[in-house]
Amino acid sequence: MSLLFVGLLNLFGLFPATAPSDTGEYYFNRIFFDNSLMSGNYFYSDARYQSPSWVKNEEHRLPVNDKIFFSPGNSLELKYTSNENGSWNAAIKFYKWRGKDFIKTGNKLSFKLFVALNTLPDELPAIAIAKEDSVASAFIPLSSFVQDLSQKKWITVAIPLTDFKNISLHNSNDIDFIFFRQHSKEGKTHDLYLDQVEIIPGDISSENILAVPQLIAAKGYEQHVDINWKKIPETSHVKYVEIYRSADNKNFIPVGIQYPYTNRFSDFTGVTGKKFYYKISLVSENYSQSKFSNIVNATTHSLTDSAWLDMVQEANFRYYWEGAEPNSGLALEDIPARSHMIAAGASGFGMMAILAGVKRNFITREEAVQRFTKIVNFLLKAEKFHGAFAHFMDGRTGKVIPYFGKYDDGGDLVETSFLMQGLLTARQFFNGDNAREKFIRDNITKLWNGVEWDWYKRYPDSTFLYWHWSPDHAWHINHRFVGFNEAQITYLLAMASPTHSINPGMYYSGWASQSEYAQHYRSGWGGTNEGEKYSNGNVYYGTKLNVGVSNGGPLFFTHYSYLGFDPHFINDQYTNYFDNNRDIALINYRYCLENPNHFPGYGPGCWGLTASDGPWGYKANEPVKSRDNGTIAPTGALSSIAYTPEQSIAALKNLYYKYGKFLWGEYGFRDAFNLSQNWCSPIYMGLNQAPIVVMTENYRSGFIWNLFMSNPEIQEVIKKLFKEK
Repeated sequence: MSLLFVGLLNLFGLFPATAPSDTGEYYFNRIFFDNSLMSGNYFYSDARYQSPSWVKNEEHRLPVNDKIFFSPGNSLELKYTSNENGSWNAAIKFYKWRGKDFIKTGNKLSFKLFVALNTLPDELPAIAIAKEDSVASAFIPLSSFVQDLSQKKWITVAIPLTDFKNISLHNSNDIDFIFFRQHSKEGKTHDLYLDQVEIIPGDISSENILAVPQLIAAKGYEQHVDINWKKIPETSHVKYVEIYRSADNKNFIPVGIQYPYTNRFSDFTGVTGKKFYYKISLVSENYSQSKFSNIVNATTHSLTDSAWLDMVQEANFRYYWEGAEPNSGLALEDIPARSHMIAAGASGFGMMAILAGVKRNFITREEAVQRFTKIVNFLLKAEKFHGAFAHFMDGRTGKVIPYFGKYDDGGDLVETSFLMQGLLTARQFFNGDNAREKFIRDNITKLWNGVEWDWYKRYPDSTFLYWHWSPDHAWHINHRFVGFNEAQITYLLAMASPTHSINPGMYYSGWASQSEYAQHYRSGWGGTNEGEKYSNGNVYYGTKLNVGVSNGGPLFFTHYSYLGFDPHFINDQYTNYFDNNRDIALINYRYCLENPNHFPGYGPGCWGLTASDGPWGYKANEPVKSRDNGTIAPTGALSSIAYTPEQSIAALKNLYYKYGKFLWGEYGFRDAFNLSQNWCSPIYMGLNQAPIVVMTENYRSGFIWNLFMSNPEIQEVIKKLFKEK
């Protein structure tokens, strides 16, 4: 999601809509806890006490235990002492990220309970449920629902939701918190463990899974092993795939779980030069297990510098290849999230990532032809708004998804420009003298020629392009956009259009505008007026910045417009944009070295402030004290590799070695992490995975830049607009 659009959400109140009823989507279980990516404390929890009572906590959060668990690899520890005249309480919050909209309902709260010390039923806590607005039910004693409190054994606790009184629920998806609190006063210390805290239906099948999973292969890297298995049918009612690892092919231990919509698992062993064996089983909704699969093995081994880059490119490439929306072949907004919501901009980025995948032999050219044939056929039929595409589309129908509210139901010119950047790169790649590649080329040209860039001026004499147009609400959002931000490519493509071009003068009247509106627009960045006139000229951390808001802004400003458009060739009256982007990246890097907010982890191998998921939602961090909350997104440093190769490669290796245990996964590095909050994003983001693949390829070979820049329309706009340096 574009950062500028985030501001619009706040301005107009356009927040994600409630999910409609849609049986075609993947439905998540309403799980409050099954695993924590990070050891230490669990971010989505709270624990507090009043002495002489006590509850174990780390910074007022429940501790994560990596040794005792029901589902591998951890549980939550609830250790407490209940005394007269004291109290304690703990809470677990349901974490819902953007796109996690379709969630199963149920009628029971269920969790697994392990009692490590001698505890009687009456000494267990009381429990309640609550809504987001903190309206809680009455507390009820857990002892009412525990028939056999076996010590040092996992037992199931199931509480009908109707037993929670004094709370009004539309359905179980209203429940956002589970509360535990002191119930007894006997003064003993109790050590409990909680796992698989969730809402379940009352009619879970008791049938065992008869299917036996089939592992396909395992491949070792520096310190992790990727395993993959035959895809599990959606009708199999599998809740988890459970992964087991052995160092001797005899003694297997459970090391993790995977959701059934993914047929891959990345096991970060933390060891180089060792052979590991793997098998898996399937876990049903009632937690019965299937028979084990066959066994595969792989050896971790040292990588050359070239192999390091292959590794990170291939993993991120998988997001757009294996993780694509199946009907359209295009990119999802996030994984895991809605299973059919295509993001136009991320799809354009993903097209370039797929082409880099052909270059690196991850797939064949023929496989790419098949995928792009599907993509082009889908886009030809998809809804368009004066040739522009919506921000989000349904991958089954091509219809707009107004995810950010009713006014977001039409064309999004910036997302369209990101999409076109990928399509124009593909048009130059598929240059074969055969009918199939000609079909791709010709229809990309048709889509490109169909975008009415000049329509998005809104007025004939407008000096700006406008971001959105809606068939029902026209120009209601009314967003003129100016630089410097992530959207320079929009003005450049609008000028390059062979059918609906804008006057090249709009580069300076719109993108680099000196108007009062434009200066006011820029002055909000970083809370300063630096860069309000487009040019900047100040020195930050020893680096002069020619163009940029504040001291450069978030790093995605230097990525999104330049995945295809080579910034070496953009020379306006203010700067050369390769040099300027390099300077923004260096400022970001040096800020993280100095680390004025003293966030843990920041340094030469951990830097890159940009837009990403975060502990408090999607946000763009910048190298400014007031706009830096401690969240590092790997894409920030890694996608800057063409500008700062030494610093970016150092970050790649440091993030992998130091934080790979929780940060590395099936599609490369997860979107972001925050060590000060002991938080790691569970998602991979479509806008952030592809720039790593593409900019790494541009650093290695210039392949994507060379393809895009070979478009004759792009060559022409360079001659017209940038003929003088």
